[in-house]
Amino acid sequence: MNIPREAKIGLIGIIALALLYFTVKFLQGVNIFSQQDVYYIKFHNAKALAKSSPVYADGYNVGIVSAISYDYANPGTGVIVEIAVEDGMRIPYGTTAVLDEAMLGGCTLNLMMGTSPVERFAVGDTIPAADNNGLMATVAGIVPKLEATLSKVDTLLSNLSDVITDPNVQRILANAEALTANLDKSSRNLNTLLEKDLPHMAQTFDSAGKNIVTLTDKLNRIDMEGTMAKVDGTMANVNRMTERLNSKDNSIGLLLNDTAIYCGLNRTVNGASALVEDLKANPKRYVHFSVFGRKEKKPVEQ
Repeated sequence: MNIPREAKIGLIGIIALALLYFTVKFLQGVNIFSQQDVYYIKFHNAKALAKSSPVYADGYNVGIVSAISYDYANPGTGVIVEIAVEDGMRIPYGTTAVLDEAMLGGCTLNLMMGTSPVERFAVGDTIPAADNNGLMATVAGIVPKLEATLSKVDTLLSNLSDVITDPNVQRILANAEALTANLDKSSRNLNTLLEKDLPHMAQTFDSAGKNIVTLTDKLNRIDMEGTMAKVDGTMANVNRMTERLNSKDNSIGLLLNDTAIYCGLNRTVNGASALVEDLKANPKRYVHFSVFGRKEKKPVEQ
């Protein structure tokens, strides 16, 4: 049977349109050969969520965003998002939907799965939405703090610059350099002391210790009891001599303790002193001599 040319062209066009439809659905992530369940989510802010965006459940891709609708008649009431997930997927009660903004733009829808063991959402139900600040909101909250911190850092750098350029700081640094040089010199002197002088001093102390040990040995060999006995005898003799000196039964004791003897000796000494003075002053009264002979003695004038 001959098929007309026009019919062939029409058939080829239909097949091309079907292939184009399947290709577009495939690129959108829609599996046209499997049945999918539809759920709805109402967000106050869709955060630039796009149609055909993937839907994740605990980080696993379970479907796509099939439609997004806005109620133009009642603005401000929110955005209805329709999602298509794999057929037979169980979404338990307690599940919430959140929107996570990416750093470089775009948005993903995540289902935070609940833990109800029995109850679950029916196909076509509305899953509640939950607010999620996300990374961008966290960054937006950090920006004011970061600006305040940068302002403080700028002030700190300015103060640090003033401190560095302060002449007093330059003098302090110069003094610190001099102090470091002195410490280096002291360190070298200390090393010299430890390497050379200290061993010599240790030898000296060792010799002194040996001498002390020798002296101690000699002191140990001395008869301390005999020596102390001799010292006691000497002290006893000194005591007896002191008692004799304080007594009047001997010449020295009388001389030291009898005032009459002291006064007589004092008078005798004074008389002798006066005689010597008179002898010096008038020697002719006591000594007479002549070159030519002896003369008669004249009576001594009283």
